[in-house]
Amino acid sequence: MATTHELKDKINTKTLNLVLLTIATAGIYPIIWLYKNYQVIDDVTGSKTASEIYIIWIAVCAGLGGAFSGTGEGILDVVGGILGIASSVLFIVWAFKARTALIKYTLQSHKIDLKMNRFYTLIFNIYYINYCINDLPEIERKQTIINSARTSEAS
Repeated sequence: MATTHELKDKINTKTLNLVLLTIATAGIYPIIWLYKNYQVIDDVTGSKTASEIYIIWIAVCAGLGGAFSGTGEGILDVVGGILGIASSVLFIVWAFKARTALIKYTLQSHKIDLKMNRFYTLIFNIYYINYCINDLPEIERKQTIINSARTSEAS
């Protein structure tokens, strides 16, 4: 049986590094991170969260949105804004799919009731998913302590 460390070890990205790399690359790194790691998440959780085409559309929307914004042309600025919003929406949709996959995975494979905040998923999407993946071993440790305390009280 796989451990909760498996997903964390395979992805191996600290959330602070993800944020800093996002700033350093002007927003490009989350797309790279997602492209690199969605298949790992899918394989470990056994759920489909994305496809290459989906991630390419995120990149297209983000890239063209950035290219068209701030050009000074009214219609291009509007199109750029719409594409930027579309990119954000696609990230949010992926984050909720990943959230569902992680909750299902931890419950079925490890008997852990993972509590993931919907609001944080909406606001921080990819960063919150990465944070929760990194926190899985700690959540498992706490769950084990709680369960062992309940078992000893019942005895």
